Amino acid sequence: MKIGVLLAGCGVFDGAEIHEATLTLYFLDKAGVETLIMAPNIKQKDVINHLTGEPMNEERNVLVEAARIARGNIVDIDQVKAEDIDGLIMPGGYGVAKNFSNFLEKGAEADVIPQVKRLLVELFKAGKPIGAICISPVIVAAALREAKPTVTIGTDVDVAKTIEAMGARHLSCPVNEMVVDEENKIVTTPAYMLGKTIKDVAEGIEKLVNEVIRLAKK
Repeated sequence: MKIGVLLAGCGVFDGAEIHEATLTLYFLDKAGVETLIMAPNIKQKDVINHLTGEPMNEERNVLVEAARIARGNIVDIDQVKAEDIDGLIMPGGYGVAKNFSNFLEKGAEADVIPQVKRLLVELFKAGKPIGAICISPVIVAAALREAKPTVTIGTDVDVAKTIEAMGARHLSCPVNEMVVDEENKIVTTPAYMLGKTIKDVAEGIEKLVNEVIRLAKK
């Protein structure tokens, strides 16, 4: 079995959330599952100094930055088709919203970048599971509007309302649990949308990983 892991860069404020990405890869490896790590070869929306929280006057590439987490073992998402993997997991981080969509600007009317939307739609049509962590469910909801998926980002009322305005259904969920949309094979967990420490988010992510694996075997 091979599960794809889609990264939005490297770093919570402008890329993929590193703890969520690492835990995802760890639990997949622990379960004996092969991974295919990927990212789009695009410019980051912005670059944030993670020490000060302030913007930096420089440019970075999402694929190049994500390669840090992947230890260089990563491919351009454009090279990946649904037939290459048995499912996909997308860790969170602000970079997901910033680099994969215009969610921060357009909210419920957000568009997902073609590279990411294409693969999500392919996987959905192929009946293969998609796991989305933290803020990533907004990308799933925006990309798969017609499916009206059931997802969670935890208990954030404003984001939940935006997700429902996209046509999806939102369920509140504690950090150590997940929401499973069995019909659409979509699994979501709040992670750092709710959790305060790495141990808080680990339990929910492990459950999500194992559920994606279970659905991939169906």
